[in-house]
Amino acid sequence: MYSVRIIICLFLCLLVAGCGDNLLPSDNDKRSTVQAGTVGPAVTQKAPDFSVTDTSGTTVTLASALSGEKGVVLYFTMWCPICDSHMNNMRSEVAPLYPTVGFYLVDYVSGSVADAAGAAAANGYAGGVFTTLADLGQVMLGSYQATMGTTVVIDSAGIIQMNEDYRDGQNLKAVLSALP
Repeated sequence: MYSVRIIICLFLCLLVAGCGDNLLPSDNDKRSTVQAGTVGPAVTQKAPDFSVTDTSGTTVTLASALSGEKGVVLYFTMWCPICDSHMNNMRSEVAPLYPTVGFYLVDYVSGSVADAAGAAAANGYAGGVFTTLADLGQVMLGSYQATMGTTVVIDSAGIIQMNEDYRDGQNLKAVLSALP
């Protein structure tokens, strides 16, 4: 009985020690201040330009994606079940409400345009609402400081309006509804 208490105490000490300075969190935002209008991945910044190939072999740039649209949505996918859930929600619940917004899946894991096309087809996302971009070398992933499930909204002026992990689509809808 005594040894069980010691083990529990040691476990709790290790658990608390692992918290570091998060044991007493503050409400201060420690992210660096973003200069609006500069190029970068944060909200209010100009979106980093890109030039990638979609799964049909067409080169897509930020300017071509924005051409004639109120904005674009970039969703960074690795074709996992969580991504599938997000993309399916976006396809059925969000995209139909915003026909003047371009929706792009950014495949940063497949390694080639052919593999990205195969992954999109195998997962049921070839054609339709989304255009799949093959982010070879993970250039877009780095430029937008993205990861699996990151969703970026860029308005028609090229300004980032949202850069966050996808949740249930409600914030995405709010941001898209506010596009000029």
